[in-house]
Amino acid sequence: MSSTSFTQPNIAIIGGGPGGLVALLTLLSRGVPVTLYEREASSDARRHLGGMLDLTWDEGQRALRENGLADAFKKNSRLEGQENRICGKAGIPFARRTEDNVPDETKARPEIDRRVLREILLGAIPEGAIKWDHTLASVRQLDDGTGKHELTFTNGLVVVSDYLIGADGANSRIRPLLSPSTPIYHDVNGAEISVAPAVAALPENADIREAVGLGSCYCAEDKKLFSCQRNGDGRIRVYVWFRGPRDWVLPRETQEARRVLHEMYAGWAPWMHKIIDVCDEDAVYPRPLFYLPVGHRWDHKVGVTLVGDAAHLMSPFAGMGANVAMHDGLEVGLALAEAVSKGMGVEEREASLAAVEEKLCAHAKVFAEMSYINVNMAFADDAPRLLVEGLKAMGAEQPKILSN
Repeated sequence: MSSTSFTQPNIAIIGGGPGGLVALLTLLSRGVPVTLYEREASSDARRHLGGMLDLTWDEGQRALRENGLADAFKKNSRLEGQENRICGKAGIPFARRTEDNVPDETKARPEIDRRVLREILLGAIPEGAIKWDHTLASVRQLDDGTGKHELTFTNGLVVVSDYLIGADGANSRIRPLLSPSTPIYHDVNGAEISVAPAVAALPENADIREAVGLGSCYCAEDKKLFSCQRNGDGRIRVYVWFRGPRDWVLPRETQEARRVLHEMYAGWAPWMHKIIDVCDEDAVYPRPLFYLPVGHRWDHKVGVTLVGDAAHLMSPFAGMGANVAMHDGLEVGLALAEAVSKGMGVEEREASLAAVEEKLCAHAKVFAEMSYINVNMAFADDAPRLLVEGLKAMGAEQPKILSN
């Protein structure tokens, strides 16, 4: 490899999720030029999507602390949102855990809406650093030994990067440069539905609010899951998941979709069927589950790396996807910033990034394993037994309302 100076590189990030935004902010706040390319049309696109994220001290919260956003997170996060309930199809908690008054803040995992987190990150990023409405069409490595890549976008723009960060999610266009791995279907399909804040707040829907609680409520049985969460704005978001074929699709027509869900959850608690009846007709989305091989790694290549779902896609059943992505973005950003500040040549820079990749993949593997195990527990024949035992092992109480 060449020892060409890396003092003023052209760094490109593909993808504006949590990992990409943290990498961008980490570099910019340390004076390193970098541009992020995002396919969404603007910062307002898909603002309505995404549920709660419980950010851990050493991953998600650290990424914010290292970039001066600790106070913004504290102001906008919710300790009470950490409440967890595990139920069967009767909708009665077998175990309940609250963490709204954790004395050691390093052990807490405050909840924040994905939308709010995105707004915090975007608010700290200078205008112009993100190129919206830029969909990557193709990428190729140049044959000059320095790791440069030519990026071609569907709008005709062609950019040559000195260093490329693939933060472009499950179906990454950058991953094939490093790995032949593609997402694997989890044999779990389903959809996302939700109750709009104004509807959830109605007096006649108090039973829904009381059943869901202040955080998350997981109802598992018969190889099905009715997973609910209370967002910061009052929206009640529900993921209806089941063991089933990849080609299953919830009907697009609202009443037919409701009919299908009512049939699928026949015999489940009345408040769940009420959610199906009052759910937002404009907020129904398919949600099949995919993952990359647990422990996914790749041989290091000059000039390119992966972060977040592009590197180690996992289900949300460990609550760590965003945390891992933000941790990845921070560590890659710090390594590149150090390479620039020290004027490293390509060889030294690449050695540093290769070590970071090994560290990040080992770190992600722990949570990918946890996620894989938890999926199998949630859809086991005897669910929710193992989920209940797991929550009790973490200090959960058995609610008094569980008398039968």
